[in-house]
Amino acid sequence: MLLSLKNSASLAMLLLIPFLTAQCQSEIQWPEESVDTKPGARWWWMGSAVDEVNLTRNMELYSDAGLGSLEITPIYGVQGNDSNEVDFLSNRWMELYSHTQMEAERLGINIDLNTGTGWPFGGPDVGLKDAASRMLIKEFKLSARQQFNQLIIPDDKKQETTAKLASLMAFSEKGEKIDLTDKVIKQKLEWKAPVGNWRLIALFEGNTFQQVKRAAPGGKGFVLNHFSKKSIEKYLNKFTKAFEDSGAPVPNYFFNDSYEVYNADWTPGFLKAFEEMQGYKLQNHLPEFLSKSRNETTARIISDYRETLSKLLLENFTKPWTEWAHKQNSKTRNQAHGSPGNLIDIYAAVDVPECEGFGLSDFHIKGLRQDSLTRHNDSDISMLKYASSAAHISGKKYTSSETFTWLTEHFRTSFAQCKPDLDLMFLSGVNHVYFHGTTYSPAESAWPGWKFYASVDMSPTNPLWRDAKPFFKYISRVQSFLQMGKPDNDFLVYLPIYDMWHKVDGRLLQFDIHKMKERAPEFINVVHQISKAGYDMDYISDAFIKSTTFKNGHLTTSGGASYKALIVPAVDKMPVEVLEKIIALAKQGAQIVFMGNYPKDVPGFGDLKNRRNKFKNIVNKLPELNFHKTKTTAFSKGKIITGTDYKNTLAATGVLAEEFKTKANLQYIRRKNETGHHYFISALKSEDTDTWITLPTQAKSVVFFNPVNGQKGKAHIKQADGNTKVRVQLKSGESLIVQTFETSVNCNKWHYLRETGNPFVLNNNWKIFFKKSIPAITDTFSIPKLIPWTDLSIDEVKENMGVAVYSTTFTINKNNADDWILDLGDVRETARVKLNGVDVQTLWSVPYRLSVGKYLKNGLNSIEIEVTGLPANHIASLDQKGFKWRIFKEINFVDLSYKKTGYANWKTMPAGLNSEVKLIPVNFSN
Repeated sequence: MLLSLKNSASLAMLLLIPFLTAQCQSEIQWPEESVDTKPGARWWWMGSAVDEVNLTRNMELYSDAGLGSLEITPIYGVQGNDSNEVDFLSNRWMELYSHTQMEAERLGINIDLNTGTGWPFGGPDVGLKDAASRMLIKEFKLSARQQFNQLIIPDDKKQETTAKLASLMAFSEKGEKIDLTDKVIKQKLEWKAPVGNWRLIALFEGNTFQQVKRAAPGGKGFVLNHFSKKSIEKYLNKFTKAFEDSGAPVPNYFFNDSYEVYNADWTPGFLKAFEEMQGYKLQNHLPEFLSKSRNETTARIISDYRETLSKLLLENFTKPWTEWAHKQNSKTRNQAHGSPGNLIDIYAAVDVPECEGFGLSDFHIKGLRQDSLTRHNDSDISMLKYASSAAHISGKKYTSSETFTWLTEHFRTSFAQCKPDLDLMFLSGVNHVYFHGTTYSPAESAWPGWKFYASVDMSPTNPLWRDAKPFFKYISRVQSFLQMGKPDNDFLVYLPIYDMWHKVDGRLLQFDIHKMKERAPEFINVVHQISKAGYDMDYISDAFIKSTTFKNGHLTTSGGASYKALIVPAVDKMPVEVLEKIIALAKQGAQIVFMGNYPKDVPGFGDLKNRRNKFKNIVNKLPELNFHKTKTTAFSKGKIITGTDYKNTLAATGVLAEEFKTKANLQYIRRKNETGHHYFISALKSEDTDTWITLPTQAKSVVFFNPVNGQKGKAHIKQADGNTKVRVQLKSGESLIVQTFETSVNCNKWHYLRETGNPFVLNNNWKIFFKKSIPAITDTFSIPKLIPWTDLSIDEVKENMGVAVYSTTFTINKNNADDWILDLGDVRETARVKLNGVDVQTLWSVPYRLSVGKYLKNGLNSIEIEVTGLPANHIASLDQKGFKWRIFKEINFVDLSYKKTGYANWKTMPAGLNSEVKLIPVNFSN
């Protein structure tokens, strides 16, 4: 019986071993890719002059390359094509949209829709009553007993018949105030001033008269009043009706572009809303509100004004729009930046917050081509994190991005130039990239086809589209990890919005990405100091602090995200109830980090004395400390940590800094999953990396995933002093997925490489022929050494675009090394590598290197490298020859500075292989 039990147990264990092995293997697979892991693109419909045949053709090309989402944004049309234009939301438009949805379902693509045309929301159905509004001021001066008998109308003739008087107040030099609004009859005031000198201030509700930018047919008209709930409800009714009447499927997401409503600093009913929110009448303080000298009172009243606008935008536009989309069984994607509101709260009120990159970052990556015609990126990581922070603290799965807006001039951007700023998006928390963008273009349109002016051209008419698949695959692989699990940032950082509202000059304050250095310089510095210290963070607003709890040793937001501490920067103004909640969290056990000082005062003007007294009583409960040195003070069940140096003070929380950042200067983002953690790592720096990194948590196994080529392997780790160390080896510009496991897993080892000898330079007997070329080049060229094809001795290569095949043969003894690395050096711009007749890999980013040992053979080998170049030289030649390809209406085509320009003066850009090609012998150094 015992023998039988023993044999049964052995048999059971033998049966279990394959299961355990399979389980381990399944743990280290790439996460499943889906339509949501694939990149999306804004899809411009020029004049909505689309047809079923070309819609299908365009979408099949997109699908084949690997796009997963298309966001339809109709804009202005093509010159001479008026007869084919279709009015937005007309019956015919809805038929074309329905065809698009039908084909999208067949091809596995999600369709999104701009809730309008061009930007911002607006159109022909928006009358002046529902249009963007602005404040108009007119003043009169009266001396004692002076009789006043005048029309109370704005000075602006355009506003005379449309603006409405909201308030007329009289202010004496002694501080007396009289409301004269009701005394204005038929726009006229008859009034005798009392004793003293008087200042009459008339406040009108006027119009901005702003028109929708880049509107499509059927979409032209006034911009919507985003502060009016009635106006937004009326505006959305036409969409409800269009979908109900047509029976068309609703989009996956309704989309709203960045807030670009200009001078809209008012809304009808603002005075009433202000009084309800702030507890006092703004019209009673117009002299202080309008003062050009910014004293304390003026700053406080303007802060209240800005807060009121923020709440109106949130409650009357963002939330109702999202609620409406939900009623349609759809969702919302929104770009909150640019708005005069608290970006965290507005981003968090939608289903998918979306940030925006604008320009090209220079990370000094080794070997990356520089272009003189670029635009500096105004969106560093501090700006990009508003959207992801809102997503994380509110429990939203996705953060999307408008990606690659104005990196370089049109026709000059390579995938290699895109990658660093793409990685920056991922590092900021983006996990659902949308390109900016691609334009619907009919097959019959001559090259370059239909183009939108402000974009990196992700379209089938771009010659680089030929090699878009591996680029798009990279995005899908990375996003498969970044959509898995939950965010795992270390700290919450209080967003000092009231300091911004209080300090920044002017009245209307919009947080657009181009001016954030002026709007929030201190906060940007805080973000960079925390990052430099080796930590990651999410921002949190006052509203979300109020709903945050402390449980299981962590601060937990209403969206379910957990954090190890709350950082309060050197804040000046903070609401009483927020400071009260922070102290309550500390008493429950939370760690609260105050940097530089405790909050000093309450914001705003209303009921100031009482609020200050309450605030003072609360601050007095905090320990009296000298902030010059880092200090940890027990506070009931929690801790108050104070200091001025971020590195030392944050270390006092007990949270370990990430050595990926502090030791290796690698950028990272970390998420947690059921088996441990995973990181996206990017070497956005000029140096290569080969070092041991101590992880902040213990791991039994670490697996590396290369998102460029799909390779994976078990990393080399070691345990020391209770910590897990992992060896990381990356070239400048490379990226990596790192996944930790709490248990041991089985898989192939990751290969660390050590160069073992001098590189073998492939430097003779090269030939070039053109697989594709416009204009056609049919000759085959023998060259003594590698050169760009633009250096060949025929004129056509100076103006052509296409694909050149470089080929040669070489003899090698492959057994001299464990592996061989093929290094193509400077590639302009993508390269398909074929060795001995076998397709190996397409290279599209720096470093242009790949492992080729298994494809080599002892003795004679052959190599072919198909290089695809940019269209820059060809478009320049078209301008030089006077070819009219700029055929678009309205703005047509402009440069980085939004000026009309030509490309005839562009110098020839090198195309092809621009340096030596080497084979580097390497041994595995595990």
